[in-house]
Amino acid sequence: MLGAGAFGQSTKTLGSEARRPKVAVVFTVFHAKSHAHVLLENFLVPYLFNGSWTDSGVDVVSFYGDQFHDNDISRQVGRQFGIPIYETIDKALCLGGKELAVDAVLSIAEHGDYPINDLHQKEYPRKRFFDEIVAVMRRSNRYVPLFNDKHLSYRWEWARQMYDTARALGIPLMAGSSVPLAQRHPPFELPKDALIEEAVSIHGGGLESYDFHGLELLASIVEARKGGESGVTSVEFLEGEALWQAGEEGRWSMALAKAAMVAELGRDPGPLREISDRSHGIVLTYRDGLKASTLCFSGNGTRWNFSCRLAGDPGIMATHFHTGPWGNRNLFPALSHAIQDHCIHGRSSYPVERTLLTTGILEAALRSRKAQALLQTPYLEFAYSPRDFTAMREMGSTWKIITAKTPEPTGIETVKIEN
Repeated sequence: MLGAGAFGQSTKTLGSEARRPKVAVVFTVFHAKSHAHVLLENFLVPYLFNGSWTDSGVDVVSFYGDQFHDNDISRQVGRQFGIPIYETIDKALCLGGKELAVDAVLSIAEHGDYPINDLHQKEYPRKRFFDEIVAVMRRSNRYVPLFNDKHLSYRWEWARQMYDTARALGIPLMAGSSVPLAQRHPPFELPKDALIEEAVSIHGGGLESYDFHGLELLASIVEARKGGESGVTSVEFLEGEALWQAGEEGRWSMALAKAAMVAELGRDPGPLREISDRSHGIVLTYRDGLKASTLCFSGNGTRWNFSCRLAGDPGIMATHFHTGPWGNRNLFPALSHAIQDHCIHGRSSYPVERTLLTTGILEAALRSRKAQALLQTPYLEFAYSPRDFTAMREMGSTWKIITAKTPEPTGIETVKIEN
């Protein structure tokens, strides 16, 4: 831990300084601004969370890399921080021995050269990583916290197997998106025991990879409605004229979408059709009757918006999830903070069932896109209870310190704040 005055103020450490969990990191690739980079920089040097300098409270002790390209920085980072790179997942978790020698594992399977299937999914090896990690835990008869970056798998049955295996073995499993932890601007809190009639989330990125984040953003709010999450009965992917026709028919709410865009832009966005030249949507029906949709209005990779209408209230609640400067990079300190808490305390800040559900919705949406038809999803009709994860959210104080004028670090280094 850095002492008081290192950054003009003290640095908080998560957990106990006397017992810092050892963490192994398994990644597909590690290049500048990859998920491995923007997550691990908050494990290796102090970072700002809600305006306070924070030390991770854990020690990264090993790496396994699946691919090494010309732009790889894992070897450089390994030398910089004294972290060995092992040739197998097994050795990384055992620190070269035969038994599990770490207290937590990060699986970061995002980016890299992997096949793209006919559903437009990149076949990241999340399930393979999970299986190899669990094999070491089984052999050692010790089960430690595991974080899986983004969705669980591109295949629903594999995702369900991962979830069921973790539950059966008692593995504390955490997964999901960084976006739900971002600052909500304007401030937004769902009233206690709120009944939501309809909800919309909007993103501005690509098919599948950003749809996942839009679905997690949606889920992170609607799961807190009265009764908790009930599950999804049908999923339909719409694009082009079919999307706009469905909006005109009221199958998704154009009024909610416009309000969500106003929250981002601070003004009337004009005709929704003209926001971007490439739009699509995922329309959901929930078991409890909630209607919701995740829309893509492309052209702005930091577009993360939400709106909803509550039962008995003609008004609309809307907010924009603010990323701070440097694109989406500053979404990751809050997620890193939540992962570190998970590694130390062995309990995810929010239910992993959220990510299981969004994983299933995303796969169903892409199958709907291929079939050009609405799909019934009885296997997604499962319920779960939300958790209050407010303590893990960035509430905005950091952006009073890191501003648009703050130089963006190129490697893994503490942000330099200019007075």
